[in-house]
Amino acid sequence: MSDSILRRGLILSGLFALNAAVAPAALAGRAEVGGYFRVAARPDLQGGNGRLGYWNLYGRLMNEGSYAAVEMKFDVLERQPLAKDPWTSLHLRIEGGSVSNADAGNGYLNNYRVSQLYARAGNVLLPNVTWQVGTLDMFMGELGMYDMRPAQVFFDTVGLSARYEKGPVDLLLGVGDSGYWQRGASYHAMPTAGGYLRMRLGSHVELGGGGQYRLQPMTEGHRFAPHNTPDVAYEDYLRQEVTERWFEENPNELRDFPNPVPTSAQSGQIIGYLGFGGLGPLRWNNTFVRYEKMHPQLSTTETYEGTSYTIYTNDLTDERTMLLVGNEMQLRLIPQRLDVVWAALYGQHQDGDNDIAPSDHDRWYASTVLRTQIYLNDTVHLLVESSIAREVSTNGNAYREHADSIFASEGGLPDTRGLEYGDTDTRDTWQGKTGIVFNPLGPGVYVRPSLRLLYGVQHSNQNNAFGSAFVDTQDQFADFKSVERHWHHLGSLEMEAWF
Repeated sequence: MSDSILRRGLILSGLFALNAAVAPAALAGRAEVGGYFRVAARPDLQGGNGRLGYWNLYGRLMNEGSYAAVEMKFDVLERQPLAKDPWTSLHLRIEGGSVSNADAGNGYLNNYRVSQLYARAGNVLLPNVTWQVGTLDMFMGELGMYDMRPAQVFFDTVGLSARYEKGPVDLLLGVGDSGYWQRGASYHAMPTAGGYLRMRLGSHVELGGGGQYRLQPMTEGHRFAPHNTPDVAYEDYLRQEVTERWFEENPNELRDFPNPVPTSAQSGQIIGYLGFGGLGPLRWNNTFVRYEKMHPQLSTTETYEGTSYTIYTNDLTDERTMLLVGNEMQLRLIPQRLDVVWAALYGQHQDGDNDIAPSDHDRWYASTVLRTQIYLNDTVHLLVESSIAREVSTNGNAYREHADSIFASEGGLPDTRGLEYGDTDTRDTWQGKTGIVFNPLGPGVYVRPSLRLLYGVQHSNQNNAFGSAFVDTQDQFADFKSVERHWHHLGSLEMEAWF
């Protein structure tokens, strides 16, 4: 598959260059720049890190930090409306989550990355088809209240895609490699294929579905290919005691720790999308579903008596799945006076290999967010938002309700070697936010730029349920002691814009 991708990429690259060479000067050289900026001043007088809660399950507002993205487009050969002539464009996107003086990263460029780099060409080889070579990220809408894109494919892929658009049909097919995103410096080839089909059924309904499949083949002799260390108990793996246990059982075989056994690995996702709107006060409603099988982890490292050992974990991490269902409804209740956005999210994570310890791979969560925006005039608005969420660990206690919960596990009994964490399996969180919004471009929940002066409050049954530098030890000789805190208050002066 890799050779085929390379050949197609070279062919299309040659066609891009040919298009540029024969293009009339008047149709070449147009450049566009777009982007997104978000920055906030949030001095947290309760000792937090400037975010109201842990993550955007409670709504993205005041739960996300600084961010900046710039996307550049250069038309090597401009696309002419209604024409069937070839066209070519180059695209580059740079983004990251840091701004000077607004977060711990202080805006340094090591917080940024080139997230997208690709070339597009249309009406080449096939009419109404857009070819893309490079990064391939595509999605069918998003949940704006949560800043999530469940119906997304090829986020991790570089390769070749073809997108056919004509009338109500939007068809995407792509192939490539996801190895670098999934493995980074431990790269091993991961051929990927997938796509989606979206149909526009009139002016009020859209329906789509698709998916993506990754295969990491067995490659003997490659240390970054999928392998298993034989006869590893899951509890020993969790406790980082695999080597200790093996040498206890095999004291006379110190040089014969088992060699890894090669295997293959696979992963992927299925996505679905339904959109409808333009009906009375309903502007638009997005519904998304995503079912994903996570890619297995490569390995972990243990040290025993001064020697490091690599434990290969493909079979210990190859049964992790995620189901995500989300909905967002935009309502214009009183034109130019009152808009409402209501969103809901449900997620379920399962790990078929683990039935003994809580983790992020064994849980479910549900939340709902309601935002009301009242337009006092065209540019000054009143924002009121509330959210409620429940997160449940399905494999034992995962949260601490009190400052001294470190002493307790199931039944309130201390267990220094226990696999549980805290004294409850449920985290309930409520957030409320309100304030003044200045929108120079007029009414609209998603109209930008927005300048916001906000107050937010959170209550959670978990102690200190927000990012902080608080200690959680109960060591009697510690310099700092754990503090009981369930309410969190935060003010925010922030700017958000896209262009």
